[in-house]
Amino acid sequence: MQKPFKPTKEQIQAARGKSVPDVIAKDLKVLFCGINPGLYTAAVGHHFARPGNRFWPALFHSGFTPRQFSPFEESKLLDYGYGIVNIVQHATARADELTSAELASGGDVLVEKVKLYRPRFCAILGLGAYRQAFRRPHALPGLSAEMVGGVSFAWVLPNPSGLNANYQMQDLVRMLKELRAEVEKT
Repeated sequence: MQKPFKPTKEQIQAARGKSVPDVIAKDLKVLFCGINPGLYTAAVGHHFARPGNRFWPALFHSGFTPRQFSPFEESKLLDYGYGIVNIVQHATARADELTSAELASGGDVLVEKVKLYRPRFCAILGLGAYRQAFRRPHALPGLSAEMVGGVSFAWVLPNPSGLNANYQMQDLVRMLKELRAEVEKT
């Protein structure tokens, strides 16, 4: 495990365009999929690393992990049957800097990853990004009807960024608990 560190402002700004390696393996229970790395996340090289991001606490409070992991422990998710990827690989300061074409292209790449790695569920963390990437403008949170190669392709969840005021922590935890209940059924 890489030792946690806090990047400097210069390191954060220099992270524009960088990527974060996928945490993925075959036959996962859930492949969590972010929109794209933020600059802080890309600067440290670990998913959902920005302080204030609610992914790691929500994962714990919803029962996916036995304790709250740090972004620097992301590879431990594989031990529990979970992984993390992004729709778009390159870092931006904000997800709204991505074009519809970048999201659609990233969605196509994600579909190929799902076909190759065959997770039971792919949990997309970003309703607006899901709508654009998969051309589903009216999609709602929860299980999507879309299937890819027999895989329950998408469970749509809100973006866990602390900047997402549309959904509070308790909403994210509740929705993750619903996903976990479905995972435990399969």
